Amino acid sequence: MLKEFQEFISKGNVIDLAVGVIIGGAFGLIVKSLTDDIIMPIVGAIFGGVDFSNYFLPLASGVTATTLEAAREQGAVFAYGNFVTVVINFLILAWIIFIMIKAVNRMRRTMDKPKATPNQPAPPPADILLLTEIRDLLAKRDDPTRIA
Repeated sequence: MLKEFQEFISKGNVIDLAVGVIIGGAFGLIVKSLTDDIIMPIVGAIFGGVDFSNYFLPLASGVTATTLEAAREQGAVFAYGNFVTVVINFLILAWIIFIMIKAVNRMRRTMDKPKATPNQPAPPPADILLLTEIRDLLAKRDDPTRIA
């Protein structure tokens, strides 16, 4: 059983998946920072200096705080501003992944195309091939050395 586990772990797919998860986690942090530190402040400035991360509706009567973190300590809140930030995070990440997949697909199509060699002429059209075949058959028929 240990040997089977070792074979499973040493397969390329498992290692590729592990690398993908690690890089994905790090990339997620980069996108979160991009959203929280660059995009959302710009969006907030456009809408009059609004900080979306602290937009919430109190669901309990005892919630009187003005920041989301403090309000969560006082009771239940509906944190729609944080949700907007997370949705923008997701859209940015999905867009970047889409662009990456599109680039990989374009690269694969380029690699899969048969490469024409400049020294090799293009094959003749089908009608020329047919005429050549007929000519060769007629030449065989008229050949005096041919045994009938």
